[in-house]
Amino acid sequence: MSDLLEFGKTVLLAQPFSNLIGAELTAMEEGNAEIVLLVRDELKQQHGFVHGGVISYLADNCLTYAGGSVLGDSVTAEFKINFVRPALGQKLIARSTVLSLGKRQAVCECKVTAVKENKETLVAVAQGTITKLD
Repeated sequence: MSDLLEFGKTVLLAQPFSNLIGAELTAMEEGNAEIVLLVRDELKQQHGFVHGGVISYLADNCLTYAGGSVLGDSVTAEFKINFVRPALGQKLIARSTVLSLGKRQAVCECKVTAVKENKETLVAVAQGTITKLD
């Protein structure tokens, strides 16, 4: 395991909400990150889809991990998300990449997929600005 991934996992363990929902940082390298979440009933809304707030959390956190991998200690300054279809399946995977990097901020994108019967389906796309903390 890389030092960056190991550090990222330590940070995730310090986030109570991440622990509550069971998120797992599975990849982190310079400019990229991946977070996986096993779907369970408590994370769904009334139609049986994964709740949009859960998907937003994954995108937000994954964007910040990608940005933080090149900026250091960082937070999300803003992000937007497009839900493209209902999230149905056994797990969600969020993958983020840095699109543009400056001295104090990075613009990143994230794609969230749902995995059902070993097939990934895109459920959301997000873009955000990640800002370095002093």
